[in-house]
Amino acid sequence: MYSFSWLLGYFFISNNINRSEEEKKAEETELFSKYYSQWKGGGHRDSSYKNIPRFYYRLPAEDEVLLQKLREESRAVFLQRKSRELLDNEELQNLWFLLDKHQVPPMTGEEAMISYEAYLKVGEKAGPKCKQFFTARVYGKLLHNDPYGRISIMQFFNYVMRKVWLHQTRIGLSLYDVAGQGYLRESDLENYILELIPTLPQLDGLEKSFYSFYVCTAVRKFFFFLDPLRTGKIKIQDILACSFLDDLLELRDEELSKESQESNWFSAPSALRVYGQYLNLDKDHNGMLSKEELSRYGTATLTSVFLDRVYQECLTYDGEMDYKTYLDFVLALENRKEPAALQYIFKLLDMENQGYLNVFSLNYFFRVSADEIFDMVKPKDPYKITLQDLVNSCQGDTVTSILIDLNGFWTYENREVLVANDNDGISSVDLDDT
Repeated sequence: MYSFSWLLGYFFISNNINRSEEEKKAEETELFSKYYSQWKGGGHRDSSYKNIPRFYYRLPAEDEVLLQKLREESRAVFLQRKSRELLDNEELQNLWFLLDKHQVPPMTGEEAMISYEAYLKVGEKAGPKCKQFFTARVYGKLLHNDPYGRISIMQFFNYVMRKVWLHQTRIGLSLYDVAGQGYLRESDLENYILELIPTLPQLDGLEKSFYSFYVCTAVRKFFFFLDPLRTGKIKIQDILACSFLDDLLELRDEELSKESQESNWFSAPSALRVYGQYLNLDKDHNGMLSKEELSRYGTATLTSVFLDRVYQECLTYDGEMDYKTYLDFVLALENRKEPAALQYIFKLLDMENQGYLNVFSLNYFFRVSADEIFDMVKPKDPYKITLQDLVNSCQGDTVTSILIDLNGFWTYENREVLVANDNDGISSVDLDDT
């Protein structure tokens, strides 16, 4: 097989070297196209190859600036077109007016109802943007126990509003998807939340110097629960499907109650609480936490062997923990019933990385009755407790608390006394005072 350069050289030598540059260039292009097509195999492939649609498109490399700009511009145009397809406020008001005008009596309690026939009429009048909402499937989803076969106008309108909000939010998130693959990297989500802060009245009191810590606190919750394999990216669909974005956007409510703020991880009081605890633990004020400093976390009852495992497995810098790693630690311990938290703790308990806990593992962390732990979890294998066993068990959080926390062990050992005291109206404070 001769090389392409050799064939070109032979061609030029064997032909008239006195030809013009234009002729040479034209001939070179013709030869290139000819041999490229042959070596590519285009002329010898089965005709069925021509019918297979293209399903892979290579992403532009970093040095292909023009292709990158073209791709960014085309994505922006696509998202703008999708945004124009959504119902705006005026169209939503018009939809509500049409629904209210076509309600079918009698009312169910205080709710206005609409029949399927009237529902179809509204769909015809509402315009092409609303067509997707006026289907038999949507009607069937909202149909419950009405004796006349009607659906609630308010439930249907809320359904439409929710769909519009989801599409608006997806478009908004997609604007930060630099790769254009339906994922957000950590830096992408950080940019999204940073630019969202000025639109959330409940965060008006935050100092700008705290913004970076707030963003870090907010982003860690998304990645801790939605990126269990630690890939460094989250599907936009997963962000929309979980409740975290709802909690974050709840901060738009200027009249949000104090109780709601305290229970919302994304609120200013919650973020300041977590960061304040971190600063209080950092006794030497170097911005990092040593194992000794972390041992005072919470009620200062975490076992030393568990803390050893934390610093063996988690990302540290010269044996000390930064704020981001601390946030994962807090999220795991404050949400021990969640699968992501159990996965975090299980990895620390599984010292030999064998995928299960045995009697030795249990006794290493705490001198408890292994048989009792196995009875609580009821694993498939009577001698091994896997992560899935813990997740499936309703006792997963209790078991992990027993193994890593002296207070958790004490609470479990004295559960009968505590239950009796609760029934008698005696609190733990009363017991401490006696």
